[in-house]
Amino acid sequence: MSIDFLIIGAGVIGLAVARELKRRHPAAAIVALEKEAAPGRHSSGRNSGVLHSGLYYAPGSLKARLCRQGALEMADWHERHGIPLNRCGKILTPLAVEDAPHMERLYARAKINGVRVEKLDAQDLKTLEPETRSATGEALWIPDTAVGAPAEVLKTLADEVRAAGVEIHNGAELARVDVAARQVTLKQGGRISFGYAINAAGLHADRIAHWFGLGKRYALLPFKGLYWKLKADAGIRLEHLIYPVMDLRTLTLGIHTTPATDGAIYLGPTAVPALGREHYGGLRGLSLLEAPRMLRDLGRMFLHDSEGYRQQAWQEGRRYFRRGFLEAVRALLPNVRAEHLTPDAKVGLHPRIFDRERGALLKDFIVERDAHSLHILGATSPAWTSAFPFARHICEQMTED
Repeated sequence: MSIDFLIIGAGVIGLAVARELKRRHPAAAIVALEKEAAPGRHSSGRNSGVLHSGLYYAPGSLKARLCRQGALEMADWHERHGIPLNRCGKILTPLAVEDAPHMERLYARAKINGVRVEKLDAQDLKTLEPETRSATGEALWIPDTAVGAPAEVLKTLADEVRAAGVEIHNGAELARVDVAARQVTLKQGGRISFGYAINAAGLHADRIAHWFGLGKRYALLPFKGLYWKLKADAGIRLEHLIYPVMDLRTLTLGIHTTPATDGAIYLGPTAVPALGREHYGGLRGLSLLEAPRMLRDLGRMFLHDSEGYRQQAWQEGRRYFRRGFLEAVRALLPNVRAEHLTPDAKVGLHPRIFDRERGALLKDFIVERDAHSLHILGATSPAWTSAFPFARHICEQMTED
């Protein structure tokens, strides 16, 4: 097979890029390869569904530039296709008096990034969400945050992409790349020659970039997101996303609430290290080949305390267990008790990218490219929110090539 554009990975970014490419090049032959039996079996289909506002990201960063517009377009996609969308808004509340300066920094960053934000006093907070608490009596209200349905978005997006003439090959995993010949060989047999390749492989994107000779300084360092659910008969009514105020120097958003479109209330996720690209639990997905490298990278972060990782390691290690997780939940929702929580089967993996030269995790999306290929690294949150403008950004980068 010989084609114009080859897309490696049919998650939300890969499918959005395929859609945008077909718009720009209607006559082009485009193939998207998905190693699983269907799109969205990993990060795209396992995320929380939150359409982020763009509050957290450094001004001028790719995440800050794409997130706000992405949220508008993703919400519009839900509404045009009749997909459930919970426009619940988000509350950010400080759990300690020492969090007050962090809240002010988040407020200032929201203003810079063009995110609608309001300050709440104690009475406002009690009226809006009486189950939560504030150590300072203040909180932030971000009305333009919503919760969508990733699995349904992926299905409608895949259907639209196929209808436009893009071929999606499920169960198609790369075995080898011949960069000079611009050709890939599949594990299942067969070869594909391409004019230009786009690597949107998520948890495997760094490995594939290395096959193309790019991004050698970067390596995946996955973190596991575990969730619990609030029982329907707990007697605790929650209407909004509720997040603790975070220190912008750290790497996680903390345990928070997510009111899903089906009415369930999720609590989480954690951010504990995983020792494999698909290490969802127990020995499943544990990589004996890559675990030593991942442990070395984690050890290096701990030794140098990169982005306050020592504190994060302590906190997240405790939250892996029910008692520690409950403590984090009760700091946010004091009335929750152990019997109100039930473990949930949903587990996600954050495809964080470790910069070997800096000895730290990247905080922004990274795009590496040469004349005939482009590689999307670190497509973690808010990648799902930002998918449509991110796809345009990718296509513009390709146009430069």
